[in-house]
Amino acid sequence: MQEEAFSVTFWGVRGGYPKPGPATNRFGGNTTCIEVRAAGRLLIFDAGTGIIALGNRLAEQHRKDKQPIVATMLFTHTHHDHTQGYPFFAPALFGSSVLHIFGPRAFHEDLEAVLARSMLPSVFPVTSDDLQSLRVTRNVSASDIIVLPQGSDAPQVCNAYREREKCCESEATVRILRSYAHPQGVLVYRVEVDGKRLVIATDVEGYAGGDKRLINFARNADVLIHDGEYTAEEYLDAKSPRQGWGHSTWEMAVEVAQAAGAKRLVLTHHNVHHDDAFLEQMERDARAVFPEAIMAYEGLKIEI
Repeated sequence: MQEEAFSVTFWGVRGGYPKPGPATNRFGGNTTCIEVRAAGRLLIFDAGTGIIALGNRLAEQHRKDKQPIVATMLFTHTHHDHTQGYPFFAPALFGSSVLHIFGPRAFHEDLEAVLARSMLPSVFPVTSDDLQSLRVTRNVSASDIIVLPQGSDAPQVCNAYREREKCCESEATVRILRSYAHPQGVLVYRVEVDGKRLVIATDVEGYAGGDKRLINFARNADVLIHDGEYTAEEYLDAKSPRQGWGHSTWEMAVEVAQAAGAKRLVLTHHNVHHDDAFLEQMERDARAVFPEAIMAYEGLKIEI
């Protein structure tokens, strides 16, 4: 398989809400969206406002080559900063597009219903029923493995405990861990291609002694993408502590990377109050402890 067959590109790296302007030009102001190319497939993780530019790029390519847009979309959770770009995702308007959409149930509500509610007539001019694309939406949990089988664009879902043999019959797989250290929980994803591993762990909060479940899940990851919203000073601030808010300090992220033996660490979900200068300093501090750490920025592409 070619080296460039497995890559990750960042289209949105903020948490909370978009923060455009001159103070965020270097790292970017769009909310979470990550593009992964794996074994010839397009995977999109989360649909914050970063997905709008990605969708426009895909639409432009579609107009040139006339090829249908086929993508697998995976939601970590359905908080606003991870879904607010979904109604503006241009490929969803094309009748030739095929979108396979996966994510968690929210308060016993199906993912499809949650996404449809973001386009209700009272808040948006186009409903989900007006979209011309074929969208296949399914809830997934930690017991599921998403399989990208050879010779097929359609992903399949198998049970991690009862269908192990079926799970192995693929060029790429996506495994799932449910983290409870975020309000209503969040899904952490691990993409595996040819023995290489990419772990996406946004909106997670550390534990005393390290998040053991996440450390085991991210064991020997080639790239670990980890929430790093706060500094320790912000997290422990006496007047306004951030404990229990569901996000990590960069120190927590480094602790997971070191314990898991990850080769590279990418810090993401940047706080809206952190401008470029602040993030540059955070990156220097993180690299002093873990030299292979980097701060995510819009346009960053990593070949795995």
